Amino acid sequence: MSRVHLIDPATATGNAAEQLAATQATLGVVPNMAKAMAHSPAALKGFLGLFGALKDGVLSAGMQERIALAVAELNGCSYCLSAHTMVSRNVAQLPEEEIEAARQGTSSDPKAAAVLRLAVAISENRGRIGDEAFAAAREAGLTDEEIVEVIANTVRNIFTNYVNEALDVDVEWPLVTPYARAAV
Repeated sequence: MSRVHLIDPATATGNAAEQLAATQATLGVVPNMAKAMAHSPAALKGFLGLFGALKDGVLSAGMQERIALAVAELNGCSYCLSAHTMVSRNVAQLPEEEIEAARQGTSSDPKAAAVLRLAVAISENRGRIGDEAFAAAREAGLTDEEIVEVIANTVRNIFTNYVNEALDVDVEWPLVTPYARAAV
């Protein structure tokens, strides 16, 4: 059970109601994560702003979903693994083998594999990727714009992973569990 009350969009008031309506308009649904995050309308607005901006970025929906899966797996976030597995299948139309590979930080597509190596390095090293990881991204053909968007997508997903894990948000999607959780 979620550690905070999930705010119902039908009964929400003020800024929380505005941000839940914005969530519906932006995502087409109001997930439990947003209902929990709405306790801080500013936090929800920040998430929606970054989500909306990156949606119009150079990385495809499929590439963004791959990053989300890799980061959720690294962080042991069942909520995000569940949501992004569903979106990867139904919206981004990723094949099952690519969903599985993304969870492991790789892909059969060389560019996607480079993006995921970079996202994993960013996550594992808290942004301190070092010259080798940066050079590998360059050698794989990633542009400055793509590199910055990989960073932004990685951070956006770390944020949602942490919100969902810290608040123990109820998973409303078909459950996907991480392979192994780190001891806390």
